[in-house]
Amino acid sequence: MTEVTVILIVSLVFLVLMIAGLWIPVAITVAALVYILLESGWTGLNALGLVSWGSMYNFTLTSIPLFILMAELLLVTGLSDRIYRGLSRLVVRLPGGLLQTNIAGCAIFAAISGSSVATAAAIGSVALPQLKARNYDSAISSGTLAAGGTLGILIPPSIAMIVYGTFTETSISKLFMAGVLPGLLLVLLFMLYVGVRASLQPSIAPRDAMADEPFQWRETANDLLPFVALISLVMGSLYSGLATPTEAAAFGACLAAIICLIWGNLSFATLRTALAKTVRLSGSILFIVYAAYLLSYAIGMAGLADELVELVRSWQLSYLGLLLVVIVLYTILGCIMDSIGMMVITVPILHPVLLSYGVDPLWFGVALVVLIEIGQITPPLGLNLFVVQGISGTPLGNVIRGCVPFYLLLYLLLGLLVAFPAIVLWLPGGM
Repeated sequence: MTEVTVILIVSLVFLVLMIAGLWIPVAITVAALVYILLESGWTGLNALGLVSWGSMYNFTLTSIPLFILMAELLLVTGLSDRIYRGLSRLVVRLPGGLLQTNIAGCAIFAAISGSSVATAAAIGSVALPQLKARNYDSAISSGTLAAGGTLGILIPPSIAMIVYGTFTETSISKLFMAGVLPGLLLVLLFMLYVGVRASLQPSIAPRDAMADEPFQWRETANDLLPFVALISLVMGSLYSGLATPTEAAAFGACLAAIICLIWGNLSFATLRTALAKTVRLSGSILFIVYAAYLLSYAIGMAGLADELVELVRSWQLSYLGLLLVVIVLYTILGCIMDSIGMMVITVPILHPVLLSYGVDPLWFGVALVVLIEIGQITPPLGLNLFVVQGISGTPLGNVIRGCVPFYLLLYLLLGLLVAFPAIVLWLPGGM
């Protein structure tokens, strides 16, 4: 059986399982096992025990449940309300009012949660009732929350970056630092668009009465300082080299618990809820990672990565041509797959090709996260669209319409990263 035939069979198995509605990690696992059997027969399964142990025996992966717990503690104890309230006082005087608060709130929570969906859900559940009460335009309100939620996987700590770093053996700390400037630049682009749009079309964001009140420094500081301190201490420990990602995550989870105990409603019941949600989400992510390791093992055993490198080289693509092909590929995949699943299937295959073209793994890690962000607001499977639609009750078409400008801004950021790689590489270069 030729290699092309094997790949076609494995791809067909995977697609059939996906279309049948099977959970993505199960579909990946079955496809990987079929690949191994077709290439090496039953003897190829002998190494599965070692592969299974090696895939999960990874100190870095333990940071995933710890970062998730840090975010869940803040979420279940109601502290996302404090973030939104403090930021409302801070940015409500800008053109766009509470729409600016949506973006800023997502940026702050993104630096705590590491999850796009969690960010959109946390800020959306607080913001949408206030936006409706003040007659803000439903489309752009939903768009700022769905697109703002995508900051959760770009601004560190980012679960997607941890998974990428694990597969490519790239420093997680440097990946986190590489995402800081692009994340802040994206926040600036989003807020600039909202400001210009609100100035040209004031009806979408009626002036808030809070903008005419004297600024309350003490209340604003009391609302925001605990979270600023949490973010600064966690990221500062990483940047200074005092802690590994796992140690920083553990420190952040403990500090979050203290903040929730002092400023939130932390109790045994809320702690139990946070732990239960952490276990479910962590199990889901780590199962996908395990399935991807099996697929990576099958690909490596068959020598597919080397063959793909030679195939792409035979096309004689330029550096920019290769990046364009990758961008188109992830744009298409973003329409049909979730973010982590899309990453773990493609990275083991594409990473050797990109290295052969001299693409920096740090740069590509950030670019990949931006492409995944685009998938989070791309129909029909953009999860952020459904999260915001479910919270707001706004028709899905309105949510999509509100996301279109932010969709284009994400591509603008991607273009800036291609033109000016230093946006990504400057900060980690100083570590």
